[in-house]
Amino acid sequence: MINCYAFRWVPPFARGLVRDLRVRWALEEVGVPYRITLVGDGEGATPRDAYRAIQPFGQVPAIEDGELRLFESGAIVLHVAGYGDTLLPRDPAARAHVVQWTFAALNTIEIPIQMLAEIDLFHADADWAKERRPLVVEFVRKRLAELAGSLGGREHLTASFSAADILMASVLRILRHTELLAEQPALTAYKERCEARPAFQKALTDQLATFAN
Repeated sequence: MINCYAFRWVPPFARGLVRDLRVRWALEEVGVPYRITLVGDGEGATPRDAYRAIQPFGQVPAIEDGELRLFESGAIVLHVAGYGDTLLPRDPAARAHVVQWTFAALNTIEIPIQMLAEIDLFHADADWAKERRPLVVEFVRKRLAELAGSLGGREHLTASFSAADILMASVLRILRHTELLAEQPALTAYKERCEARPAFQKALTDQLATFAN
C-alpha cells in the first residue's frame, strides 16, 4: 500500500488546491490502495521537522511505496501512472506525448499561474506587486490562449485522459480566484470535464474532509 503525505492544516484559500490532491486523484484513477499520513501538529501527525527526512523542502506531497521514497507531484503522478496503462500508455510515442504534456503543465503553464497566485494571495498590497501584476496577467492570458489553441477541439491533451490531464487540470484550478480561465471557454470546458471524473471528486472530498476536522 502506498503511503501519501499531506498537510493536516492549510489556510482556507489553499484548500482543494494542495498538491497531494494530484496524487490522490492519480491513485483513485488507477485503483492502487493507499493511505494518507498527515504532516503538522496534533496527535498522530508527523512533525514537520521529522518529515524533512522524507521531503527535504518540507512540502507535500511525498510518498512511500515499499522501499521507494518519492517527492514532487509530477514525479509521483507519473510513478503512480506506471501501475497501469490508463494514465500512461504502453506505446512509446503515446507515452512520450503524455510525458511531454506533464512537463508543459508544470513548467510552461504552472509557473506564470503560480506567479499570479502568489501576487494576489500573498503580496496584493505591496507596491511592487501592483506594478508587476498587469504584466503577469498578460503572460498568463498568452499561455492560456496558446493552450486552448493546442487542444484543437480534443477532449484531452492526448488521445485519451492521462496523467498529463491530472496535472494540467490541477494547475488550471489555481486560477479559481480570477476570471482569467473564463476568457477561454475551451479550457473551462476541459477543466470541468476533468473535474467531473469520479476519481477527482473522491480525491477532492477526502482532502477537504481533512481540513474540516
